[in-house]
Amino acid sequence: MSKTNAARFLDSKKIAYELVSYTVDLEDLSAIHVANQLGQNVQQVFKTLVLRGDKSGIFIAIIPGDEELNLKLAAKVSGNKSATMIAVKEILGITGYIRGGCSPLGMKKQYPSYIHASCIDFSHIYISAGIRGTQIKINPHNLIQVAHLTVAELL
Repeated sequence: MSKTNAARFLDSKKIAYELVSYTVDLEDLSAIHVANQLGQNVQQVFKTLVLRGDKSGIFIAIIPGDEELNLKLAAKVSGNKSATMIAVKEILGITGYIRGGCSPLGMKKQYPSYIHASCIDFSHIYISAGIRGTQIKINPHNLIQVAHLTVAELL
């Protein structure tokens, strides 16, 4: 398994993690599919969402894979009055990642990032490694620290 930008970022910070592969289904890029492929609790498989706030511009929300982001809460915690998901066609240009492979680590630019508070209920969670077919298994406290995430209520 080759190293991704996200994995190299963790290596540079000397953070422990594990790369875990799964079978990609281009018809189903959901975190629920990823959790099923990994045989893991979908509440531990977090998806990375890219949003645009009316005041702050781009920001990131990381939530459990089977949940829906509450846009009002996301806007509030990010200091915005409103927030919208960016268009799929914008993901690559903004983050350097494609849909289904967007990682909160190693993006083109460091954006304000928020992770749902439930992450700290687990000894480890899964996030995208930056490519479809690979996840990073990591301690959520280490992820919060190294990625400068704000823990927040997003659901």
